[in-house]
Amino acid sequence: MSNIIEKIAESFKSFGASTVYGDPVTINGAEIVPVCYVQYGFGGGGTADDEGGGGGGGIAVPVGIYRTNDCGKPVFRPNTLALLVSLTPLVWTVGRAASRVLKESRR
Repeated sequence: MSNIIEKIAESFKSFGASTVYGDPVTINGAEIVPVCYVQYGFGGGGTADDEGGGGGGGIAVPVGIYRTNDCGKPVFRPNTLALLVSLTPLVWTVGRAASRVLKESRR
């Protein structure tokens, strides 16, 4: 069973921004490199009778791009919408925790 997991893990090593969005491109003399948050996972299980199964999945969130400016220096341009969507659960959780702490401190 561990052999199968090692083979699957080996195939995911090259999974990243270039796999999801392609290679950097040059538009009007400016090189654009995509940046993304990539997460994946997989799992499996089986019995002593060699019966089992497995599965996996992944997600790629476009965080922004690196673009060369007029001087040739790379500048990061964030994807504001993706950052807001990604941060919404964190902001909600922190707000909820803070309200509970304040509520308990008043008792």
